[in-house]
Amino acid sequence: MSAGQSELQTVKFRGADGLTLIADEWNNGGDGPSVLFLHGGGQNRYSWKNTCQILADEGLHVIALDSRGHGDSDRSPDANYSVDALCADTRAVIDQIGRPVILIGASMGGMTGILAAHEAGPEQVTKLVLVDVVPRYEKDGSARIRDFMASGLHGFESLEHAAEAVASYLPHRKKPRSPEGLKKNLRFRDGRWFWHWDPAFLTKPVDDSFVREEKLEQAAIDLKIPILLIRGGLSDVVSEEGVKHFLDTVPRAEFAELSDAGHTAAGDDNDAFSEVVVQFVNR
Repeated sequence: MSAGQSELQTVKFRGADGLTLIADEWNNGGDGPSVLFLHGGGQNRYSWKNTCQILADEGLHVIALDSRGHGDSDRSPDANYSVDALCADTRAVIDQIGRPVILIGASMGGMTGILAAHEAGPEQVTKLVLVDVVPRYEKDGSARIRDFMASGLHGFESLEHAAEAVASYLPHRKKPRSPEGLKKNLRFRDGRWFWHWDPAFLTKPVDDSFVREEKLEQAAIDLKIPILLIRGGLSDVVSEEGVKHFLDTVPRAEFAELSDAGHTAAGDDNDAFSEVVVQFVNR
């Protein structure tokens, strides 16, 4: 693709453990900075679509990745969905991009971004955006996410039923007039609609192997690159105390709050989210 075009193409990357990872890419070959988006648990690359297009139209090289077990990427045969495994995938993708990147990660993707930025170093990862995630997150809010994800494990009779489940989980978000947009996140089989992620991501026994808080926090403290923490003002996953602790311990971090957004900040108020991201990326 020639420089300056912002058309979308779907591409493949090699992740760790031989997995194939699928991504959407804009402006491959352009001379703008590269931006790699990492979605949250239970989401996929489409979570970022509007913001990706805005950055691409400004000439940036943009990649939105489906994490292992999510969207169209391969599922892990041994259900290894730890942040360390996701970090190894991200490192592999950055190596294949072959140029410095700005990482933007939400929730699970933000945890992955902290570790990947720390391990890759400032020559490979030049900036980091964390979307409603800090190492010391609120466990009650995290449990509510798991409960919502678990409620759909057996599928939905219709798109409308799936939309009702989302509306119940995100009461602050305006319900779309049509549930058709959910087709990006669901797959129809055996007469029901299922979320498009590996159920083993959720059903594998919960232990401390998903992420080690101390390791994550130390990695963030050690980072020497510009960091932007974006919090949804309605979030129950990142508290005001969590933000204060993060800003006190990570001296290079700056902060923005989206007052009308919750944990799913990019989707809750995409205009405000995109504006903050564009300013930080282009600075």
